Amino acid sequence: MGTVADNVAAVRERIAEAALRSGRRPEDIRLIAVTKTVSPEVIGQALAAGITDVGENRVQEALGKAPALPAGITWHLIGHLQTNKAKQAVQLFPWVHSLDSLHLAQALEKRAAATGVRVKCLVEVNVAGEASKHGVRPEEALKLLEGVAALEHIEVRGLMTVAPYVTDPEEVRPVFRELAALARQAAELKLPQVTMTELSMGMSGDFEVAIEEGATMVRIGTAIFGRRS
Repeated sequence: MGTVADNVAAVRERIAEAALRSGRRPEDIRLIAVTKTVSPEVIGQALAAGITDVGENRVQEALGKAPALPAGITWHLIGHLQTNKAKQAVQLFPWVHSLDSLHLAQALEKRAAATGVRVKCLVEVNVAGEASKHGVRPEEALKLLEGVAALEHIEVRGLMTVAPYVTDPEEVRPVFRELAALARQAAELKLPQVTMTELSMGMSGDFEVAIEEGATMVRIGTAIFGRRS
């Protein structure tokens, strides 16, 4: 692994190549640096290399780091969110990628309404049906979207998935393709406060395939910061 700055540059180059291969503009893909277990000091190196979007798995960990980091970061909650953490999540995260129940949406709505903010959410879909993963089943996603559409302070901007871990990223291409198809289906419903502009899919091992299948957000940890010890 090179320096964090070198790694960011290399990832951006790979994003650009994957975008161009699929007839897309590299600037339409948002690079989210996943900073789980990464110290504020090292996150600072990524920010210095031009990173503006930071993804955290846990609310508590992010709240602990945020005071040591400059303002102006866009925080993305990418891990499972329990309803009892909704209040704290709304304080820091303008983006929640892991909306997976109406109960959670209602908890976020209550907290967002109380503080006068709107939360941009992605519905997490467990496309591969892995028991170890969170997210709604694909066949439940549209029903959840219909329920969330009635909530004033929740803006659903798209869908998110975590693909199974594989050594050959081609194996998970169908997962990304299915999420993109589901987003097109959801867009046809024309629900209020629901747009399907974002697909959060692809991590260090498979983000190029995800981009080829329509990802607009990729969540990259290892390829920037190295393997977690």
